[in-house]
Amino acid sequence: MESVRAVLIDIDGVLTVSWRPLPGTVEALREVREAGFGVLLVTNTTSRTRASIARTLAEAGFPVSAEDILTAPAATAAYLAEHCPGARCALLNSGDIAEDLDGVTVVEASDTEAVPDVVLVGGAGPEFGYEALDRAFGHLQRGARLVAMHRNLYWRTAEGLRLDSGAFLAGLERAAARVEAEITGKPARAFFASALARLGVGAQEAVMVGDDVESDVLAAQRAGVTGVLVRTGKFQPETLRTADGTPDHVIDSFADLPALLRGSAQQ
Repeated sequence: MESVRAVLIDIDGVLTVSWRPLPGTVEALREVREAGFGVLLVTNTTSRTRASIARTLAEAGFPVSAEDILTAPAATAAYLAEHCPGARCALLNSGDIAEDLDGVTVVEASDTEAVPDVVLVGGAGPEFGYEALDRAFGHLQRGARLVAMHRNLYWRTAEGLRLDSGAFLAGLERAAARVEAEITGKPARAFFASALARLGVGAQEAVMVGDDVESDVLAAQRAGVTGVLVRTGKFQPETLRTADGTPDHVIDSFADLPALLRGSAQQ
């Protein structure tokens, strides 16, 4: 931690829940910035664009702009440009993220003549009904690649935990036999590499703060980044006990991060 120069921060469940700031998080983020640390918000949120997220957070008092945010959809656009240039994509997602899918060709569901090259799965919502999932299954049966922005099983809202697309993704993989999704957001190592490159730091110079022990924290640690788990958002003690590894640090909330960073600097 003594060499840390930058902080990667998940948003939902760490800074906010249902886009409302958690206690002390606005002040903590300001303190982290004022201490000179580089900051990048890294999120698997697929219901909003970077610009929309930045506006909402800024209105809540967080010192951030769209340039401070890396979303799974934005990372997906870069991934497709590199690995599937010109691909026609059937998008299954809840929310309008077209702005962050720059350069991606999306085939409308109503275009029954089109044959997509990629089934692109975002975040779950009402759009994940039988007809849409069966249509995606048909595309996979005809040879389309399966690309997913994440495989989160659930997320935290003000009303409690809600089912996310990872549950449906597992079903598509099993049903389509021999198909494995290519993940572009967290926990993909490439996502963390992209975040570090944007901040201009090495893995050993960064810390990742998240509420998902697997996708946020342990995934970051496998990429060489120090992991900090917060006991907010989707955190559950049982999930931590049964995780595939141990976080480098566990704190009660993001509000405790400045003290953790200060303590390490003093050591």
